[in-house]
Amino acid sequence: MFWTNEGYPLEPVHVHVAKGAPTAHATRIWITKAGKAYLCHNNSRIPPKTLRNIMRIIEARSSEIIDQWVIYFGSAKFYC
Repeated sequence: MFWTNEGYPLEPVHVHVAKGAPTAHATRIWITKAGKAYLCHNNSRIPPKTLRNIMRIIEARSSEIIDQWVIYFGSAKFYC
């Protein structure tokens, strides 16, 4: 999920991951220019094996996520 009130355009491209309803403190995963997933924090306490699988899915679909980010926010900034 994307939160739209996080201080964009200062925030790099990222997604939040949580089980159930979205929360402001959900796990945050940044997406790099190269399309890799980089864990910012795991506040949702997702188990390591599950988190690795989620990050693989994010990496596999990173170009779609970045495209949607640009469509919504107008441009993209990357963590690295």
